[in-house]
Amino acid sequence: MEKKRGFEIVTAYKTKGINLPVRATNHAAGYDFEAAEDTIVPSIWKVLFKGMAQEIKHKENEASLLEQNKKYLKPTLVPTGIKAYMGEDEYLQLANRSSNPIKHQLVLPNGVGIIDSDYYNNENNEGHIYFQFIHFGLTDHVVKKGDRIGQGIFMPFLKADVDKESGKVRSGGFGSSGR
Repeated sequence: MEKKRGFEIVTAYKTKGINLPVRATNHAAGYDFEAAEDTIVPSIWKVLFKGMAQEIKHKENEASLLEQNKKYLKPTLVPTGIKAYMGEDEYLQLANRSSNPIKHQLVLPNGVGIIDSDYYNNENNEGHIYFQFIHFGLTDHVVKKGDRIGQGIFMPFLKADVDKESGKVRSGGFGSSGR
């Protein structure tokens, strides 16, 4: 039987007790992804409050504070230990769990993630899928290994009549097709 689409565990996580994504019910569209390891997602408010306190204490200007806190205001990447294979005319759409914002104050800053078919087994990270999160709760949130963190839905896509292939071959990992 020819493989059409599915999931595999990336090499670095093969011995770490990772579960392949599964659908929670017979009619579920999405495959539930779990965190592959404990990951701290820092509170954006903690960083902002710290910045305001510094500004008041040191009378620093806004631009200086923004530059200092930029590194802390980035999304946190939560590893899944999973890679996905699919047809050339398909992609895997990553979506947040509907309960994450309410229960854990976790949101995907980009709304959805897109895993292209050529991300699979790329030379940079073997196609390892990560979910990026921002935490808007007041204290840091620890995502525990095995926590269900998001869903993946295989989707077809269409090309325009005058589509031109770029001729480029993906060689990098996360975010490698952009500038």
